[in-house]
Amino acid sequence: MGPYVADFYCPAAKLVIEVDGSVHDSRQAKDKQCDACLTSLGLRVSRVLAADVLGDPDGVADSIYRLCAAVAGPSTPQLR
Repeated sequence: MGPYVADFYCPAAKLVIEVDGSVHDSRQAKDKQCDACLTSLGLRVSRVLAADVLGDPDGVADSIYRLCAAVAGPSTPQLR
């Protein structure tokens, strides 16, 4: 696998967030390969639909924060 750029990464929670738009419809196999690689590195991967980000950015941001806080703890300095 070549270079990889995540949409969002929270090192304190070892969490990668991927925002999936229509381009991901034709690359599901590659996405699964990337997810497997990231998981093998001890990272968690969560995928969010681009339509959800556009339709409810505050709700998606809150969900991402809660995912990070659940692992890293809400008082982690990187989450403030």
